[in-house]
Amino acid sequence: MTLLGALPRKVALRVGASIGVGFFVFDSRNRNVALANLRRAFSDKSDQELRAILRTSCRNLGRLLAEVCHFGDLTTENVERYVTIEDPDAWNNAMKIANARGVVILTAHFGNFELLAYSQALRGTPVTLAHRTMRNPLVDREIIKMRERPGTRSLPKKNAARGLLRALRNKEKIAILADQNQTSNAGVFANFFGIPACTTPGPARLAAHTKAPIYPIFLVRQGESEHHHLVLYPPIEVVDTGDVLHDTIETTERCNRAIERILTDYPEQWIWFHKRWRTRPEGEPGLY
Repeated sequence: MTLLGALPRKVALRVGASIGVGFFVFDSRNRNVALANLRRAFSDKSDQELRAILRTSCRNLGRLLAEVCHFGDLTTENVERYVTIEDPDAWNNAMKIANARGVVILTAHFGNFELLAYSQALRGTPVTLAHRTMRNPLVDREIIKMRERPGTRSLPKKNAARGLLRALRNKEKIAILADQNQTSNAGVFANFFGIPACTTPGPARLAAHTKAPIYPIFLVRQGESEHHHLVLYPPIEVVDTGDVLHDTIETTERCNRAIERILTDYPEQWIWFHKRWRTRPEGEPGLY
């Protein structure tokens, strides 16, 4: 991180992209997992197309690393140079609603997801998020410190539900990255690219408890540049039939469809080597 941070930003991004290519070339185990995931999501594409998507995804991940190393260079005055809002009117309207009712921001490990929270905190709209503790405590501490520098608040994922609920009741903004596999006792099964995926019910449950809206928000890299657009989708309608489990699953599936939509438009910006379908419904064989 020190080395990439010492390089000029554009040079660091090129080095980061090269690191990503190295990961693509040499890490065959994760490459095979990613290609299997891509085939599940895009069965209409050839292997050549899927490998090209994955290679670009790895380059994007390397750029993300380089950009994180340069977060210290970002200020309220210059953040607009790197992050712009695709529809400012829709964003301002959503923030008015958020200020009145709180908001659940649904997002994913997509594009530069770290820059999404960091840039908006610099703009005066910090979020509270659940943080999955990293195995390496030194890395974990650095990530939390980096996120909290502009005002983002991190809660340990294990005990985050109460803190997130309190934040919503205080009309604050919370963010949940809802694209990761869950264990069977922590998630619900909702279709993701047509395949049941064990998914966090957090956005659905928190919105149902507080009546806060769920807004899908993603940061989309422009090509392979250092510029990003913030993309805001219309709020997800929270299902309310009185059947709590049914409503949670239905709302969670709507959340998955929003993530599917951004991944379909920009498949090269997701982390495909994550074992998204690892937890299977009882009786189903494993996919990995």
